[in-house]
Amino acid sequence: MACLSACDRAPLPLPEAGQEQKGLVVLIPPGPLTYETLENGDEGETPSASGLEHDLVRAFAESLGVPVRFIVTPAVSFPQRLARHKAHMAVGWLTPDPKAEGIRYSTPYLVSSSVLVAHEANPLPRRLAQLDHQTVVAIADSQQHRALLDLQKQHPRLVIETYPAEMPFDLLEAVATRKIALALVDKAVLDIGLNFFPMLQAGLELGSRHPIAWMFPADGDPTVAARAQHFIAEAQENGLISRVHDRYLGHVKRLDALDVTTFTTRIATLLPRYRAMFEEAGRKNELDWRLLAALSYQESHWNPLNTSPTGVRGMMMLTTETADRLGVRNRLDPRESILGGARYVSFLKNRLPVDVPEPDRTWFALAAYNIGPGHFNAARTIARQLKADANSWFEMKKVLPLLARPHYYSRLKSGRGRGGEAVILAENVRIYYDILLRHAPYAPLPPETPGPGLSPPGNRPRLPLHMEARKEHAAPAS
Repeated sequence: MACLSACDRAPLPLPEAGQEQKGLVVLIPPGPLTYETLENGDEGETPSASGLEHDLVRAFAESLGVPVRFIVTPAVSFPQRLARHKAHMAVGWLTPDPKAEGIRYSTPYLVSSSVLVAHEANPLPRRLAQLDHQTVVAIADSQQHRALLDLQKQHPRLVIETYPAEMPFDLLEAVATRKIALALVDKAVLDIGLNFFPMLQAGLELGSRHPIAWMFPADGDPTVAARAQHFIAEAQENGLISRVHDRYLGHVKRLDALDVTTFTTRIATLLPRYRAMFEEAGRKNELDWRLLAALSYQESHWNPLNTSPTGVRGMMMLTTETADRLGVRNRLDPRESILGGARYVSFLKNRLPVDVPEPDRTWFALAAYNIGPGHFNAARTIARQLKADANSWFEMKKVLPLLARPHYYSRLKSGRGRGGEAVILAENVRIYYDILLRHAPYAPLPPETPGPGLSPPGNRPRLPLHMEARKEHAAPAS
C-alpha cells in the first residue's frame, strides 16, 4: 500500500514500444453499460462518451493522475490485444473466465445474472425442463453463451445459437421484432432495455449470479493491476461504485410496459406538435430540450389544458404564483408554459451551490420544481444532520421522503413536505429523458436572441446529463 500511495502519480509504462501517447490505455466494447456516445447538439464536436464502466475507468485514471485513452472494440478481441500489449487493461461488463489463458482479473466490484427474454406474444419457459428442443440465442463468447454451454451438459436437447452483435441492444431488438424467439441476456442490460422495448418479457435466470471485474494481461505491468485493486477497494468503501451504479441503473425499473409503450407512441404522434417549443426553450435557457420534454410529459403528458385539483395548470403544470413570477400570463398557452417552466428549471439549477455536480444538479432542480426550493433546502439540511452527502442525488433521494415524517418536519420552518413525490418525479423524468435521447436526436433551431428570464441567457445546448463535465473523444478501434 505504501508503494501504491507513493507511485500514484507516476506515469504508466507505454503499452507498446514506440507509442507516443502516455497514460492509461483501455479496451472497451460499445454498450449502454460500457461505452456509448449520443448526439449532444454541439456542431463540429465529437459526441461525448458515457457508460458505467467508462465513468469508473475515468475515475481510476484520475486517481493515478494520468490521462485515459479508450480503444472501442468488441470484447472477443480482448485476449489477443492484451497479449500483444495493445492496452494496459480491458473492461466490458466482464465475468472472469477460469479457462482464459494469459489473463488475470481484478477483484469483482459488481454482480449480475443472466435471464431469458422473449417477445410478450411468445411462450416463455418457466422451468428448465421446458428448454428441451428450444433454441436459445446468446451473444457469441459472452458470459451468457458460456452459461448455456454449461446448461447444455445437463440438458443436451437444448439448442444454442450465437448472435454476432457488438451492441447488447442489437440482440434485444432482434427479440423485440420477433426475429429471435428466445435469448439469454445480462439482467442489467435487460433492465435498461425494457424502457426501449416494452414488448419484451423476462423469464428464468439461468446459471449462478456472476461477478463483474476488469481484465489485465498476465504478463503486463503488475503495478497497473495492483493500483486497480486498490482503487476498487477504495471505491467500494467510499461509495463511488454505488453512486455510479445508481447513475445508470438506479431509475430504470420505475415504469411498467404500458407506461413505456404509451410514451414512445406519443413521441411519434404528439411530441412533433411541441418539439420546436421545447427546442426554443432549451436553447434560451441552456438546457437540453429533451429534458424539458421529459419533465413536461411527467407533469402533463403533453396536454396543454391539464389542470390538477390543487390548481397547477398547463404543459409544465405551473402554480399561479410561479407563473406570475416567471411572467407567464396564460398558463394554458403551451409555448408560454414551456418557456416559463424552462426558466424555472434553470433558475433552480443556478441557485444551487456551485459544488453540486452534474447530473445530480439537474435531479436536484427537478425535485425542487416539484416541492419548491424551500422544502428542498430543508431536506439538504436534514441530510447534513444525518451525515449524508447533501450534494449527491443518490443520498438525497433517500432523505427527501423524511420531509413527511413529524420527527423531521416539526423542526423545520418550511413544515411538512411531500418529498417522496419529488423523488418519483425526478426518477420518472430520468427514464423519459433516457428514452428521448435515443428516440429524438438533437436538431437545433437557428440561434435567436434570448428573451428575459430568471436565468442567464444562452443559445448553446447542454450535453446529455450523464455526459456533462466528462467530455471524452473515442479513439479508433485498431
